[in-house]
Amino acid sequence: MAAVFPAWIMIAAFLFEAAFAMGGFPSTLKLERRIPLGSHELDLSQLRERDRLRHGRLLQSSSGGVVDFPVLGTYDPFLVGLYYTKIQLGSPPRDFYVQIDTGSDVLWIGCNSCNGCPRTSGLQIELNLFDPGSSTTASLVPCSDQRCRAGLQSSDSSCSSQSNQCSYTFQYGDGSGTSGYYVSDLLHFSSILEGSMTTNNTASIMFGCSVSQTGDLTKSDRAVDGIFGFGQQSLSVISQLSSQGVTPRVFSHCLNGNNGGGGVLVLGEIVEPNIVYTPLVPSQPHYNLDLLSISVGGKVLSINPSVFSTSSNQGTIVDSGTTLAYLAEEAYDAFMTAITNAVSQTVRPILSKGNQCYLITSSVNDIFPQVSLNFAGGASLILNPQDYLVQQNSVGGAAAWCVGFQKIQGQGITILGDLVLKDKIFVYDLANQRIGWTNYDCSMSVNVSTNLNTARTEFVNAGQMSNDGLSLDQTRITIAFLLPILMLLGLLLS
Repeated sequence: MAAVFPAWIMIAAFLFEAAFAMGGFPSTLKLERRIPLGSHELDLSQLRERDRLRHGRLLQSSSGGVVDFPVLGTYDPFLVGLYYTKIQLGSPPRDFYVQIDTGSDVLWIGCNSCNGCPRTSGLQIELNLFDPGSSTTASLVPCSDQRCRAGLQSSDSSCSSQSNQCSYTFQYGDGSGTSGYYVSDLLHFSSILEGSMTTNNTASIMFGCSVSQTGDLTKSDRAVDGIFGFGQQSLSVISQLSSQGVTPRVFSHCLNGNNGGGGVLVLGEIVEPNIVYTPLVPSQPHYNLDLLSISVGGKVLSINPSVFSTSSNQGTIVDSGTTLAYLAEEAYDAFMTAITNAVSQTVRPILSKGNQCYLITSSVNDIFPQVSLNFAGGASLILNPQDYLVQQNSVGGAAAWCVGFQKIQGQGITILGDLVLKDKIFVYDLANQRIGWTNYDCSMSVNVSTNLNTARTEFVNAGQMSNDGLSLDQTRITIAFLLPILMLLGLLLS
Protein backbone atom coordinates (compact mmCIF):
# COMPACT_ATOMS: atom_id res chain seq x y z
CA MET A 1 0.00 0.00 0.00
CA ALA A 2 1.33 3.42 -0.92
CA ALA A 3 2.20 5.62 2.00
CA VAL A 4 -0.13 8.57 2.56
CA PHE A 5 1.61 11.96 2.78
CA PRO A 6 0.35 13.50 6.05
CA ALA A 7 -1.77 16.60 5.65
CA TRP A 8 0.08 18.34 8.47
CA ILE A 9 3.28 18.38 6.44
CA MET A 10 1.52 19.95 3.47
CA ILE A 11 -0.03 22.56 5.74
CA ALA A 12 3.31 23.22 7.41
CA ALA A 13 5.01 23.71 4.05
CA PHE A 14 2.26 26.08 2.92
CA LEU A 15 2.39 28.11 6.12
CA PHE A 16 6.20 28.16 5.91
CA GLU A 17 6.11 29.83 2.50
CA ALA A 18 3.25 32.13 3.51
CA ALA A 19 5.17 33.26 6.58
CA PHE A 20 8.08 34.29 4.37
CA ALA A 21 5.94 35.85 1.66
CA MET A 22 3.63 37.74 3.99
CA GLY A 23 5.77 38.25 7.06
CA GLY A 24 9.33 39.47 7.27
CA PHE A 25 10.00 39.27 3.54
CA PRO A 26 7.72 41.65 1.61
CA SER A 27 6.90 40.94 -2.02
CA THR A 28 7.54 44.57 -2.89
CA LEU A 29 10.37 46.86 -1.89
CA LYS A 30 9.25 49.19 0.85
CA LEU A 31 9.89 52.78 -0.19
CA GLU A 32 9.98 55.05 2.81
CA ARG A 33 8.15 58.33 2.68
CA ARG A 34 10.07 61.30 3.93
CA ILE A 35 8.07 64.50 3.52
CA PRO A 36 8.83 67.72 5.36
CA LEU A 37 6.29 69.62 7.38
CA GLY A 38 3.85 71.89 5.56
CA SER A 39 5.53 74.92 7.11
CA HIS A 40 8.36 74.45 4.62
CA GLU A 41 6.22 75.38 1.63
CA LEU A 42 7.94 77.51 -0.99
CA ASP A 43 6.74 79.55 -3.93
CA LEU A 44 8.16 79.12 -7.41
CA SER A 45 10.47 82.11 -7.11
CA GLN A 46 12.15 80.49 -4.11
CA LEU A 47 12.36 77.20 -5.99
CA ARG A 48 14.01 78.94 -8.93
CA GLU A 49 16.58 80.41 -6.55
CA ARG A 50 17.15 77.03 -4.94
CA ASP A 51 17.64 75.43 -8.34
CA ARG A 52 20.06 78.21 -9.27
CA LEU A 53 22.15 77.24 -6.28
CA ARG A 54 21.98 73.61 -7.33
CA HIS A 55 23.00 74.48 -10.86
CA GLY A 56 26.15 75.96 -9.41
CA ARG A 57 26.92 72.45 -8.23
CA LEU A 58 26.91 70.98 -11.73
CA LEU A 59 30.55 69.97 -11.81
CA GLN A 60 32.23 71.48 -14.81
CA SER A 61 34.97 69.91 -16.82
CA SER A 62 37.31 72.16 -14.55
CA SER A 63 30.73 41.00 -12.73
CA GLY A 64 28.86 41.22 -10.01
CA GLY A 65 25.22 41.96 -10.51
CA VAL A 66 22.62 44.68 -10.26
CA VAL A 67 22.65 46.88 -7.13
CA ASP A 68 19.30 48.09 -5.85
CA PHE A 69 18.99 51.23 -3.69
CA PRO A 70 15.86 52.47 -1.90
CA VAL A 71 14.45 55.78 -3.13
CA LEU A 72 13.07 58.24 -0.59
CA GLY A 73 11.48 61.66 -0.80
CA THR A 74 9.16 63.26 -3.30
CA TYR A 75 9.37 65.65 -6.23
CA ASP A 76 6.54 67.88 -4.87
CA PRO A 77 8.18 71.32 -4.96
CA PHE A 78 5.85 72.76 -2.33
CA LEU A 79 7.03 70.14 0.12
CA VAL A 80 10.67 71.03 -0.58
CA GLY A 81 10.82 68.21 -3.16
CA LEU A 82 13.92 66.05 -3.09
CA TYR A 83 14.79 62.50 -4.09
CA TYR A 84 17.46 60.80 -2.02
CA THR A 85 18.64 57.36 -1.02
CA LYS A 86 20.24 55.58 1.91
CA ILE A 87 23.70 54.01 1.63
CA GLN A 88 25.94 52.15 4.07
CA LEU A 89 29.64 52.95 4.45
CA GLY A 90 32.46 51.77 6.67
CA SER A 91 33.11 48.96 9.15
CA PRO A 92 30.93 48.61 11.06
CA PRO A 93 28.52 49.96 8.41
CA ARG A 94 26.67 53.18 9.13
CA ASP A 95 23.69 54.67 7.32
CA PHE A 96 23.91 57.92 5.37
CA TYR A 97 21.22 59.75 3.41
CA VAL A 98 22.44 61.29 0.17
CA GLN A 99 20.77 63.22 -2.62
CA ILE A 100 20.48 61.43 -5.98
CA ASP A 101 22.23 63.78 -8.37
CA THR A 102 22.90 62.98 -12.03
CA GLY A 103 24.34 66.48 -12.47
CA SER A 104 27.57 65.79 -10.57
CA ASP A 105 30.13 63.00 -10.28
CA VAL A 106 31.50 62.67 -6.77
CA LEU A 107 29.93 60.97 -3.75
CA TRP A 108 30.74 63.05 -0.69
CA ILE A 109 29.62 62.82 2.94
CA GLY A 110 29.86 65.32 5.79
CA CYS A 111 32.64 64.23 8.16
CA ASN A 112 33.07 64.44 11.93
CA SER A 113 35.32 67.51 11.74
CA CYS A 114 32.99 69.38 9.37
CA ASN A 115 32.54 73.12 9.80
CA GLY A 116 29.10 74.25 8.62
CA CYS A 117 27.52 70.81 8.13
CA PRO A 118 23.86 70.82 9.23
CA ARG A 119 23.10 68.68 12.27
CA THR A 120 19.31 68.46 11.83
CA SER A 121 17.08 68.11 8.78
CA GLY A 122 13.59 69.26 7.89
CA LEU A 123 13.24 65.99 5.97
CA GLN A 124 12.72 64.26 9.33
CA ILE A 125 15.78 62.05 8.96
CA GLU A 126 18.64 61.57 11.39
CA LEU A 127 21.84 63.06 10.00
CA ASN A 128 25.18 61.32 10.55
CA LEU A 129 28.77 62.44 10.14
CA PHE A 130 31.32 59.98 8.78
CA ASP A 131 34.30 59.36 11.06
CA PRO A 132 37.23 57.69 9.24
CA GLY A 133 38.85 56.90 12.57
CA SER A 134 35.85 54.83 13.66
CA SER A 135 35.91 52.58 10.58
CA THR A 136 38.40 49.72 10.64
CA THR A 137 38.48 49.60 6.83
CA ALA A 138 38.88 53.34 6.11
CA SER A 139 42.09 54.75 4.70
CA LEU A 140 43.18 58.13 3.41
CA VAL A 141 43.83 58.46 -0.33
CA PRO A 142 47.34 59.67 -1.19
CA CYS A 143 48.19 61.74 -4.24
CA SER A 144 49.91 58.71 -5.76
CA ASP A 145 46.62 56.78 -5.95
CA GLN A 146 45.63 56.31 -9.60
CA ARG A 147 42.05 57.35 -8.78
CA CYS A 148 43.30 60.66 -7.46
CA ARG A 149 45.43 61.20 -10.56
CA ALA A 150 42.41 60.47 -12.76
CA GLY A 151 40.37 63.01 -10.77
CA LEU A 152 42.97 65.68 -11.47
CA GLN A 153 42.08 65.56 -15.16
CA SER A 154 38.41 66.38 -14.50
CA SER A 155 39.12 68.85 -11.66
CA ASP A 156 37.35 66.49 -9.25
CA SER A 157 40.49 66.20 -7.10
CA SER A 158 43.53 68.21 -6.12
CA CYS A 159 46.80 67.46 -4.39
CA SER A 160 49.09 69.14 -1.92
CA SER A 161 52.77 68.31 -2.23
CA GLN A 162 53.19 69.01 1.48
CA SER A 163 50.54 66.61 2.83
CA ASN A 164 50.41 64.08 -0.03
CA GLN A 165 46.66 63.99 0.64
CA CYS A 166 44.14 63.77 -2.22
CA SER A 167 41.54 66.46 -1.62
CA TYR A 168 38.83 68.49 -3.34
CA THR A 169 37.23 71.91 -3.31
CA PHE A 170 33.93 72.53 -5.07
CA GLN A 171 33.19 76.25 -5.02
CA TYR A 172 29.93 77.52 -6.46
CA GLY A 173 29.05 80.87 -7.99
CA ASP A 174 26.58 81.79 -5.24
CA GLY A 175 29.26 81.51 -2.56
CA SER A 176 28.26 78.06 -1.31
CA GLY A 177 30.61 75.14 -1.54
CA THR A 178 32.25 72.17 0.08
CA SER A 179 35.83 71.08 0.57
CA GLY A 180 37.49 68.10 2.14
CA TYR A 181 39.66 65.08 1.48
CA TYR A 182 39.15 61.69 -0.09
CA VAL A 183 38.71 58.46 1.85
CA SER A 184 38.69 54.87 0.63
CA ASP A 185 36.26 52.58 2.47
CA LEU A 186 33.68 49.84 1.96
CA LEU A 187 30.28 50.43 0.39
CA HIS A 188 27.77 47.80 1.53
CA PHE A 189 25.00 46.73 -0.85
CA SER A 190 22.81 43.85 -2.03
CA SER A 191 23.27 42.48 -5.55
CA ILE A 192 20.75 40.72 -7.78
CA LEU A 193 22.46 37.83 -9.55
CA GLU A 194 21.40 35.45 -12.31
CA GLY A 195 18.48 33.30 -11.24
CA SER A 196 16.92 36.15 -9.23
CA MET A 197 19.17 35.43 -6.27
CA THR A 198 20.41 38.21 -4.02
CA THR A 199 23.65 38.41 -2.08
CA ASN A 200 25.17 40.90 0.33
CA ASN A 201 28.35 42.45 -1.05
CA THR A 202 30.92 45.11 -0.33
CA ALA A 203 33.23 47.05 -2.59
CA SER A 204 35.99 49.52 -1.86
CA ILE A 205 35.20 52.98 -3.21
CA MET A 206 36.76 56.41 -2.96
CA PHE A 207 34.49 59.22 -1.76
CA GLY A 208 34.74 62.72 -0.39
CA CYS A 209 34.90 63.49 3.30
CA SER A 210 33.56 67.04 3.68
CA VAL A 211 35.17 69.18 6.38
CA SER A 212 33.66 72.50 5.30
CA GLN A 213 30.33 73.58 3.87
CA THR A 214 29.18 77.11 3.12
CA GLY A 215 26.13 78.93 1.79
CA ASP A 216 23.04 76.93 0.89
CA LEU A 217 24.67 73.67 1.95
CA THR A 218 24.57 74.79 5.59
CA LYS A 219 20.76 75.10 5.66
CA SER A 220 18.84 72.43 7.54
CA ASP A 221 15.36 72.63 5.94
CA ARG A 222 16.17 69.96 3.33
CA ALA A 223 19.54 68.79 4.58
CA VAL A 224 20.93 65.33 3.85
CA ASP A 225 24.28 63.78 4.74
CA GLY A 226 25.80 64.43 1.33
CA ILE A 227 25.41 64.17 -2.42
CA PHE A 228 25.57 60.96 -4.46
CA GLY A 229 26.93 62.01 -7.86
CA PHE A 230 25.86 59.71 -10.70
CA GLY A 231 27.92 61.36 -13.41
CA GLN A 232 30.10 59.41 -15.85
CA GLN A 233 33.53 60.75 -14.88
CA SER A 234 36.09 58.40 -13.36
CA LEU A 235 35.43 59.25 -9.69
CA SER A 236 31.69 58.55 -9.79
CA VAL A 237 30.58 55.44 -7.92
CA ILE A 238 29.03 53.96 -11.07
CA SER A 239 32.42 54.30 -12.82
CA GLN A 240 34.36 52.87 -9.88
CA LEU A 241 32.10 49.83 -9.45
CA SER A 242 31.90 49.05 -13.15
CA SER A 243 35.70 49.28 -13.49
CA GLN A 244 35.96 46.65 -10.74
CA GLY A 245 33.49 44.39 -12.55
CA VAL A 246 31.01 44.74 -9.69
CA THR A 247 28.18 46.29 -11.72
CA PRO A 248 27.45 46.90 -15.40
CA ARG A 249 28.18 50.36 -16.78
CA VAL A 250 24.55 51.38 -16.73
CA PHE A 251 22.16 52.70 -14.09
CA SER A 252 18.43 53.41 -14.07
CA HIS A 253 15.84 55.23 -11.99
CA CYS A 254 12.07 55.54 -11.83
CA LEU A 255 11.02 58.46 -9.61
CA ASN A 256 7.47 58.25 -8.30
CA GLY A 257 5.62 61.53 -8.80
CA ASN A 258 2.64 60.71 -6.58
CA ASN A 259 2.34 62.08 -3.05
CA GLY A 260 3.97 58.99 -1.60
CA GLY A 261 7.18 59.65 -3.52
CA GLY A 262 9.90 57.02 -3.55
CA GLY A 263 10.65 54.92 -6.60
CA VAL A 264 13.40 52.65 -7.91
CA LEU A 265 17.15 53.23 -8.32
CA VAL A 266 19.42 50.46 -9.62
CA LEU A 267 22.98 50.16 -10.81
CA GLY A 268 21.86 48.09 -13.77
CA GLU A 269 19.39 48.26 -16.64
CA ILE A 270 15.64 48.49 -16.17
CA VAL A 271 14.07 46.56 -19.05
CA GLU A 272 10.79 47.78 -20.56
CA PRO A 273 9.74 47.23 -24.19
CA ASN A 274 8.59 50.82 -24.77
CA ILE A 275 11.90 52.50 -23.90
CA VAL A 276 13.24 54.82 -26.61
CA TYR A 277 16.90 55.88 -26.74
CA THR A 278 18.81 58.93 -27.85
CA PRO A 279 22.62 59.25 -28.02
CA LEU A 280 24.57 61.19 -25.44
CA VAL A 281 26.45 64.16 -26.84
CA PRO A 282 30.08 62.96 -26.68
CA SER A 283 32.87 64.54 -24.64
CA GLN A 284 30.61 66.47 -22.26
CA PRO A 285 30.95 66.66 -18.46
CA HIS A 286 27.19 66.19 -17.98
CA TYR A 287 24.43 64.07 -19.48
CA ASN A 288 23.91 66.26 -22.53
CA LEU A 289 21.28 65.29 -25.11
CA ASP A 290 20.72 66.62 -28.60
CA LEU A 291 17.31 68.32 -28.40
CA LEU A 292 16.06 69.07 -31.91
CA SER A 293 12.62 70.63 -31.43
CA ILE A 294 9.61 71.07 -29.14
CA SER A 295 6.03 70.24 -30.09
CA VAL A 296 2.91 71.54 -28.33
CA GLY A 297 -0.36 69.82 -29.15
CA GLY A 298 1.33 68.01 -32.02
CA LYS A 299 2.62 71.20 -33.66
CA VAL A 300 6.37 71.83 -33.85
CA LEU A 301 7.28 75.25 -32.46
CA SER A 302 9.15 77.72 -34.63
CA ILE A 303 12.47 77.75 -32.78
CA ASN A 304 15.85 78.09 -34.46
CA PRO A 305 17.59 74.69 -33.99
CA SER A 306 20.81 76.48 -33.08
CA VAL A 307 19.14 77.40 -29.77
CA PHE A 308 19.54 73.77 -28.68
CA SER A 309 23.07 73.11 -29.95
CA THR A 310 25.65 71.97 -27.39
CA SER A 311 28.65 74.09 -26.45
CA SER A 312 30.44 75.12 -23.28
CA ASN A 313 27.51 77.32 -22.16
CA GLN A 314 24.63 75.85 -24.11
CA GLY A 315 22.79 72.55 -24.46
CA THR A 316 20.27 70.22 -22.82
CA ILE A 317 21.19 68.49 -19.55
CA VAL A 318 19.43 65.70 -17.62
CA ASP A 319 19.79 66.57 -13.92
CA SER A 320 17.94 64.84 -11.07
CA GLY A 321 19.38 67.44 -8.68
CA THR A 322 17.07 70.11 -10.13
CA THR A 323 13.43 70.31 -8.99
CA LEU A 324 11.86 72.23 -11.87
CA ALA A 325 12.74 72.36 -15.58
CA TYR A 326 14.48 75.18 -17.47
CA LEU A 327 14.42 76.30 -21.08
CA ALA A 328 16.78 78.53 -23.02
CA GLU A 329 15.27 82.02 -23.32
CA GLU A 330 14.20 81.86 -26.97
CA ALA A 331 12.70 78.39 -26.57
CA TYR A 332 10.89 79.41 -23.38
CA ASP A 333 9.12 82.38 -25.00
CA ALA A 334 7.86 80.24 -27.89
CA PHE A 335 6.78 77.49 -25.48
CA MET A 336 4.81 79.84 -23.22
CA THR A 337 3.07 81.50 -26.18
CA ALA A 338 1.98 78.11 -27.53
CA ILE A 339 0.63 76.92 -24.16
CA THR A 340 -1.30 80.14 -23.51
CA ASN A 341 -2.79 80.16 -27.02
CA ALA A 342 -3.90 76.54 -26.62
CA VAL A 343 -5.88 77.20 -23.43
CA SER A 344 -6.84 80.90 -23.70
CA GLN A 345 -10.45 80.14 -24.65
CA THR A 346 -10.94 77.82 -21.69
CA VAL A 347 -9.03 79.16 -18.67
CA ARG A 348 -8.07 82.54 -17.27
CA PRO A 349 -4.31 83.22 -17.26
CA ILE A 350 -2.94 85.08 -14.25
CA LEU A 351 0.47 86.11 -12.99
CA SER A 352 1.42 84.86 -9.53
CA LYS A 353 4.70 86.20 -8.14
CA GLY A 354 6.02 86.57 -11.65
CA ASN A 355 4.98 83.08 -12.75
CA GLN A 356 2.50 82.32 -15.54
CA CYS A 357 -0.46 80.52 -13.95
CA TYR A 358 -4.00 79.56 -14.92
CA LEU A 359 -7.19 79.33 -12.90
CA ILE A 360 -8.84 75.97 -13.57
CA THR A 361 -12.05 74.38 -12.33
CA SER A 362 -11.72 71.06 -14.17
CA SER A 363 -8.97 68.52 -14.87
CA VAL A 364 -5.79 69.87 -16.46
CA ASN A 365 -5.75 66.81 -18.73
CA ASP A 366 -8.99 67.99 -20.32
CA ILE A 367 -7.61 71.45 -21.04
CA PHE A 368 -3.85 71.51 -21.54
CA PRO A 369 -2.07 70.06 -24.57
CA GLN A 370 0.51 67.30 -24.61
CA VAL A 371 4.10 68.47 -25.05
CA SER A 372 6.83 66.55 -26.85
CA LEU A 373 10.57 67.16 -26.56
CA ASN A 374 12.07 65.68 -29.73
CA PHE A 375 15.63 64.36 -29.61
CA ALA A 376 18.18 62.94 -32.00
CA GLY A 377 17.56 59.37 -33.11
CA GLY A 378 13.80 59.84 -33.28
CA ALA A 379 13.26 59.64 -29.50
CA SER A 380 10.57 61.91 -28.04
CA LEU A 381 10.00 62.66 -24.37
CA ILE A 382 6.21 62.92 -24.02
CA LEU A 383 5.04 65.33 -21.30
CA ASN A 384 1.49 65.23 -20.02
CA PRO A 385 0.14 68.41 -18.35
CA GLN A 386 1.26 67.31 -14.85
CA ASP A 387 4.80 66.99 -16.26
CA TYR A 388 5.08 70.70 -16.96
CA LEU A 389 2.48 72.22 -14.61
CA VAL A 390 2.64 72.68 -10.83
CA GLN A 391 -0.45 73.25 -8.68
CA GLN A 392 0.33 76.20 -6.44
CA ASN A 393 -2.83 77.24 -4.60
CA SER A 394 -6.58 77.82 -4.91
CA VAL A 395 -8.31 81.09 -5.70
CA GLY A 396 -12.05 81.38 -5.15
CA GLY A 397 -12.74 77.70 -5.66
CA ALA A 398 -10.50 77.44 -8.73
CA ALA A 399 -7.12 75.72 -8.69
CA ALA A 400 -4.13 77.77 -9.77
CA TRP A 401 -1.79 75.73 -11.98
CA CYS A 402 1.53 77.31 -12.89
CA VAL A 403 3.96 76.41 -15.63
CA GLY A 404 6.87 74.60 -14.00
CA PHE A 405 9.23 75.33 -16.88
CA GLN A 406 11.32 78.38 -16.08
CA LYS A 407 13.43 80.73 -18.19
CA ILE A 408 17.18 81.04 -17.76
CA GLN A 409 17.76 84.66 -18.65
CA GLY A 410 20.45 85.26 -21.24
CA GLN A 411 21.60 81.63 -21.29
CA GLY A 412 21.17 78.79 -23.72
CA ILE A 413 20.96 76.01 -21.13
CA THR A 414 17.96 73.66 -21.01
CA ILE A 415 17.77 71.54 -17.85
CA LEU A 416 15.41 68.59 -17.40
CA GLY A 417 14.81 68.31 -13.64
CA ASP A 418 12.57 66.14 -11.48
CA LEU A 419 9.40 67.80 -12.79
CA VAL A 420 9.82 66.02 -16.14
CA LEU A 421 11.91 63.03 -14.96
CA LYS A 422 9.25 61.74 -12.56
CA ASP A 423 6.81 58.98 -13.52
CA LYS A 424 9.23 57.68 -16.15
CA ILE A 425 11.86 55.00 -16.37
CA PHE A 426 15.23 56.53 -17.25
CA VAL A 427 18.12 54.31 -18.31
CA TYR A 428 21.65 55.78 -18.47
CA ASP A 429 23.46 53.30 -20.73
CA LEU A 430 27.01 54.57 -20.37
CA ALA A 431 28.53 51.55 -22.10
CA ASN A 432 26.67 52.46 -25.29
CA GLN A 433 26.63 56.24 -24.62
CA ARG A 434 22.87 56.68 -24.74
CA ILE A 435 19.92 57.52 -22.49
CA GLY A 436 16.49 55.93 -22.78
CA TRP A 437 13.09 56.52 -21.20
CA THR A 438 9.42 55.64 -21.20
CA ASN A 439 6.40 56.77 -19.19
CA TYR A 440 5.79 54.40 -16.27
CA ASP A 441 3.96 54.07 -12.96
CA CYS A 442 6.96 54.18 -10.63
CA SER A 443 4.97 52.82 -7.70
CA MET A 444 5.04 49.47 -9.51
CA SER A 445 7.91 46.99 -9.69
CA VAL A 446 10.26 46.91 -12.66
CA ASN A 447 12.18 44.26 -14.58
CA VAL A 448 15.95 44.50 -14.35
CA SER A 449 18.47 42.76 -16.58
CA THR A 450 21.22 40.98 -14.64
CA ASN A 451 23.16 40.25 -17.83
CA LEU A 452 26.76 41.45 -17.55
CA ASN A 453 28.89 39.58 -20.05
CA THR A 454 26.75 36.72 -21.41
CA ALA A 455 24.12 36.51 -24.10
CA ARG A 456 21.56 35.36 -21.55
CA THR A 457 19.40 37.92 -19.80
CA GLU A 458 17.63 37.34 -16.51
CA PHE A 459 14.73 39.48 -15.38
CA VAL A 460 13.91 40.07 -11.76
CA ASN A 461 11.40 42.11 -9.87
CA ALA A 462 13.52 44.80 -8.27
CA GLY A 463 10.63 45.60 -5.95
CA GLN A 464 11.05 42.21 -4.29
CA MET A 465 14.50 43.04 -2.96
CA SER A 466 15.02 43.58 0.73
CA ASN A 467 18.33 44.81 2.09
CA ASP A 468 17.55 43.11 5.38
CA GLY A 469 16.76 39.56 4.30
CA LEU A 470 16.08 36.98 1.64
CA SER A 471 14.16 37.66 -1.55
CA LEU A 472 10.90 35.84 -2.17
CA ASP A 473 12.65 33.69 -4.79
CA GLN A 474 15.30 32.65 -2.28
CA THR A 475 12.54 31.69 0.13
CA ARG A 476 10.90 29.43 -2.43
CA ILE A 477 14.24 27.80 -3.23
CA THR A 478 14.72 27.12 0.48
CA ILE A 479 11.25 25.56 0.67
CA ALA A 480 11.95 23.41 -2.39
CA PHE A 481 15.07 22.12 -0.63
CA LEU A 482 13.28 21.36 2.64
CA LEU A 483 10.15 19.79 1.19
CA PRO A 484 11.74 16.37 0.34
CA ILE A 485 13.10 16.22 3.88
CA LEU A 486 9.61 16.81 5.25
CA MET A 487 8.22 14.13 2.93
CA LEU A 488 10.83 11.60 4.11
CA LEU A 489 10.02 12.46 7.69
CA GLY A 490 6.35 11.87 6.97
CA LEU A 491 7.07 8.42 5.52
CA LEU A 492 9.10 7.41 8.55
CA LEU A 493 6.39 8.55 10.95
CA SER A 494 3.43 7.03 9.05
